[in-house]
Amino acid sequence: MRITTLSSREFNQDTSRAKNAAREGPVFITDRGTPAHVLLSIQEYRRLTGGHGSIIDCLGFPPGVEDVDFEVPRLKDLARAADFT
Repeated sequence: MRITTLSSREFNQDTSRAKNAAREGPVFITDRGTPAHVLLSIQEYRRLTGGHGSIIDCLGFPPGVEDVDFEVPRLKDLARAADFT
C-alpha cells in the first residue's frame, strides 16, 4: 500500500493525480502541513466500514429499538431555588 500526501493547493490543482493515487492507497490532504482529510477508493472505504452502505446506518439504533418505551423525567420536578445563606 502506497501512502500519498498532498497539500490542499496540490489537491485543488490536480484532483486527477489524487484520484489515481487513491487507487494505490490512502491520500492524506494537508492544511498548513497538518493532515486534515483522507481520500480513499470506494473499495477501501467499504472494506474499512465492513461493507455497510451508509455511515448513518452504522451509527443508527439496532432494529426494534423504536418499540422500547422511554420516559424522560420532568425537569421542573428536579429543580429548586438556590440557597445563598
